[in-house]
Amino acid sequence: MKASLLFTALLFTVTAYSQNTLNNYKYVLVPVKFSFAKADNQYGLNTLTKSLLNEKGLTAFVGNEELPPELAANKCNALNAEVEEKKGFLVTKLTLLLKDCQGNIIFKSKEGKSRDKEFQTAYDEALRDAFSSLKDVPYKYEGTTVTQPQQAVISPAASSSAPAPVPASPAITETTAVLYAQATSNGYQLIDTAPKKVMTLLKTSMQDYFIAEDGVSNGVVFRKNGEWFFEYYKDNKLISQKLQIKF
Repeated sequence: MKASLLFTALLFTVTAYSQNTLNNYKYVLVPVKFSFAKADNQYGLNTLTKSLLNEKGLTAFVGNEELPPELAANKCNALNAEVEEKKGFLVTKLTLLLKDCQGNIIFKSKEGKSRDKEFQTAYDEALRDAFSSLKDVPYKYEGTTVTQPQQAVISPAASSSAPAPVPASPAITETTAVLYAQATSNGYQLIDTAPKKVMTLLKTSMQDYFIAEDGVSNGVVFRKNGEWFFEYYKDNKLISQKLQIKF
């Protein structure tokens, strides 16, 4: 009776902890080798982790598998799977952790156990036992639909009658500090290593082109020739600031 109540309390705790945040993620990145392992995909744990996550309804990738564009552009769109081992006498103990890109734990499973003497069977059983607590957590991906601004339509007559504008020559500055992109509902926020929010980026209808503000200036952030720039006006003079952004 006590064991049943303890399990119910544990399940309720895990559910309450994860259901408000796990639903925000569609993808999970699984490393090709866990920290306690001596070889890539030892005992098939990494591919088994992917398979069990996919059974849950998430979409998991192991190692260097090809990623969808929205994930390749920003790894913060995915959770990171970790499996931890706790040493025990004649028992294999494994725990599943799902963390966001900042290292925050979004989900922690119960401690899966196996007393099988064969390593292959023991690790397989322990991981499946750990995943049993994830199976009981309600999950439904709640993606955010971003409404993109419409591009202005210019009639041929108007465009032919007006001369093409001459691009301004900006004063170029460079930011040496690396900024890290965190996904938001309508773009990204850039943070430094403090961590402190440095800039807000809002998506537009153009790829790699964002409306930006850093608390002082309003402008645009875009990628050109593989490099990122923040352009804005100061005292009627165009400033182009080179950024180092990690997505």
